[in-house]
Amino acid sequence: MNWYFKVLRKYAVFSGRARRSEYWFFFLFNLLFTLILTAIDISLDFYNAEAGIGVLSGIYALFVLIPSIAVTVRRLHDTGRTGWWFLIVLVPVLGALVLLFFMVLDSERGTNEFGPHPKNPLEDSL
Repeated sequence: MNWYFKVLRKYAVFSGRARRSEYWFFFLFNLLFTLILTAIDISLDFYNAEAGIGVLSGIYALFVLIPSIAVTVRRLHDTGRTGWWFLIVLVPVLGALVLLFFMVLDSERGTNEFGPHPKNPLEDSL
């Protein structure tokens, strides 16, 4: 749960690097909260089947939109790529698969142009 709040504390921070665990734990908790809120929306009849979203889950989605993009950009930085690679999701199907591949890659060792290695920032001084 700490990883989730860590990302929220960096609400709109697009600089720096994010470890795999930071990204994937945020993704996991985001998914869980969305499923719970969707279930609540359905039970309270707040869910709009035509739109495919409910009131509560929609508000939550808007709330975490910027932190989700920010942590994705920081994760791309951690793999040595610029945040502009995020726009590859605009390519149908293939773009999402390429971005998924980037998200599961290991961190680039040492300091890169986006900052020190987030797992062990002292590693570079040795």
